[in-house]
Amino acid sequence: MTPRSGQDYCLVNGLDMLDRPAWGAAPPPWAPGRREEAIRMRRMGRGRNTVYDDRLVMLSAFDIFTDLSKKEIDAIAQAAPMRTYQAGELLYSPHNQVEALFILRGGRVRIFRLSPDGRALTTAIISPGTIFGEMVLLGQQMYDNYAEAIDQALVCVMNRADVHRFLLCDPRISARIAETLGKRLAAMEQRYTDAVFKSVPQRIAATLCTLSDRAQGAWRPGRAGGATVPVALTHEQIAALVGTSRETATKALGEFAEQGLVKLGRGKIFIIDRARLADQAGQRW
Repeated sequence: MTPRSGQDYCLVNGLDMLDRPAWGAAPPPWAPGRREEAIRMRRMGRGRNTVYDDRLVMLSAFDIFTDLSKKEIDAIAQAAPMRTYQAGELLYSPHNQVEALFILRGGRVRIFRLSPDGRALTTAIISPGTIFGEMVLLGQQMYDNYAEAIDQALVCVMNRADVHRFLLCDPRISARIAETLGKRLAAMEQRYTDAVFKSVPQRIAATLCTLSDRAQGAWRPGRAGGATVPVALTHEQIAALVGTSRETATKALGEFAEQGLVKLGRGKIFIIDRARLADQAGQRW
């Protein structure tokens, strides 16, 4: 039975109003159904608080928010709801444009472009603890870019107005964002240089070293001659990163495996000898 008004409220479903218990609209904790409802409400509240607390902890751990007060972090958290994207799901595309900044908490996201004939060129692999969609910060729209979740990705999303309100207006945060963008532009410039002056095997070796170092955390290189954190990408995804075909990437990876530089697994590439792989890439480290 659906209550007809606030004073008709009764926790025991199906009771006629004439048979309503004497406690009326404010039943005591021991009333039938009251305990179950209280437990359900506590669980619902705990779920909401847990998600919100997770967001606060995650944002507090970001370098760009490192010295903000709890009140400042709280304001940013309220403006940046958390969303989950499944592997293969697009966060944005030329056909579904967004004006938002993304803050990646978990999983990985690849940023890529498509040629007219359908070939993909991956311009970046985004790891946890990183912002992306940064073109909105520069007043530009991301007409040509796709963002795709490689794994299940958990992100906080902040719209353009809140980006300017909370981030760009704070000199501490804006300076750190500028530093982040500068590093990303430098990395892209290096990749373009490699595309001109390095062979495909050299580019693949350099990409594997970079991705493995990033996975190690804080860009720490792996020990010489020792195993490092695996690169969890397919041959096709590696090919899209270096601008070649899957077949060419597979051939180069096979040669590295024969030389004992890497070990190939299902969707993973284990770097066995970081120093020799860096030599293949023409790197000094």
